[in-house]
Amino acid sequence: MKLFFTYLKSQGKRFLLPAGFILIYIISFLLFRLPKEVLYYTLSLFALTGTVVMAADFRRFCLKHSQLLHMLHTPVEPDHLPEADTGIEQDYQNLILLLAEEQKTLDMESRRRYADMTDYYTMWVHQIKTPIASMHLALRGQDTDISRALRGDLQKIEQYVEMVLCYLRLDSDTTDYVIKELELDAVVRQAVRRMAPQFIGKKISLSYEPLNTKVLTDEKWLLFVVEQVLSNALKYTKKGQITITLEEPQTLCISDTGIGIAAEDLPRIFEKGFTGFNGREDKKSTGLGLYLCRRICQNLGHRITAESAADHGTTVRIFLDHIKIETE
Repeated sequence: MKLFFTYLKSQGKRFLLPAGFILIYIISFLLFRLPKEVLYYTLSLFALTGTVVMAADFRRFCLKHSQLLHMLHTPVEPDHLPEADTGIEQDYQNLILLLAEEQKTLDMESRRRYADMTDYYTMWVHQIKTPIASMHLALRGQDTDISRALRGDLQKIEQYVEMVLCYLRLDSDTTDYVIKELELDAVVRQAVRRMAPQFIGKKISLSYEPLNTKVLTDEKWLLFVVEQVLSNALKYTKKGQITITLEEPQTLCISDTGIGIAAEDLPRIFEKGFTGFNGREDKKSTGLGLYLCRRICQNLGHRITAESAADHGTTVRIFLDHIKIETE
């Protein structure tokens, strides 16, 4: 019914002229006092003919409306456009095709620039890893306050570099996911080992017992998530400890005794670019770490949540008990 009223509204002007002729016809009959039977018969023919014509035109209107609705979800192609009824409609269609061609050109140019940017930063990431590895080798075997501090800073640089690479690959047309069953302890131990300089430097204790469970996931990408969560826990924990446990059936829990997250910030911590009160205080937060964690977990079929209260620490849960990967 709504579509019919839309049709009447759009086609109303087309009915004005026939309606005017019918009115003149009726007035003429009344002025010349012709038999009313002839008037009724003629008006009945007008009504029948008008109804048939309107029904056919409304059916054509519905088909065209359906075609245009379908085109909202598909690229605009000349063959897909409905047949134009008037010259004005044809002009509009030509304009639409011209705009669609310009949009296609802009999309291709945008993709080319994005590909060039991705290639450049990917090359930069791989090049920057060489001096980082060289500095690690230079510091190996040294156990002084300065060397420990430098190793901690180098680890942070490596983490930021990996974050850049991860950010670039998230929306890539191709992914390097390798989904397999693996020991969760193997991933956690790698993350803890990499974060060891920060644990030592900040004198934060770690409570961790073997988890003794296998999960179906991608080792490299899950390792990034665990490292990022540990990094945030270390960043906002001044003293106390960080605890790594397993909740049934396969939920990895990372808890800290840090400053916690304000209640008003908690619902938005996984949003892109959101830093919250803690991030503004820290002055160095990018608001990308937890956003990347959430995106990676979604891609892997996992889920990540956070529970916190100001001055009472934070618990991050990574749910690993299910996986649903879309394949082409």
